[in-house]
Amino acid sequence: MTDTTDDAVVVYVTTPDNETARAIAAALIEHHEAACVNIVSGVESVYRWQGQVETDAEWLLVIKTRRARLDAIDARLAELHPDDVPERIALPIVDGAPAYMNWLLDQTR
Repeated sequence: MTDTTDDAVVVYVTTPDNETARAIAAALIEHHEAACVNIVSGVESVYRWQGQVETDAEWLLVIKTRRARLDAIDARLAELHPDDVPERIALPIVDGAPAYMNWLLDQTR
């Protein structure tokens, strides 16, 4: 993973419901935009939106992918995510089991 375009990242995306979470996860896997997506239920988000403090139950997607696939993920979110401003943040994976990291990179080529 010496080329920065091949750097592995974990991406967090919240969704308003399980159906949206599953649809996004399936599309990301189908199009090789992610190697694996975990769907975590029971997330409660507190945030400010349009001047109001909001509290919502959400589903969290934990997406394992590579930095070079972030634009494709953004396009997929624009297509499938109902929010005006969907959360999408990416964090670098600084270490991982070599076999897993090789698999992740292979799945997202």
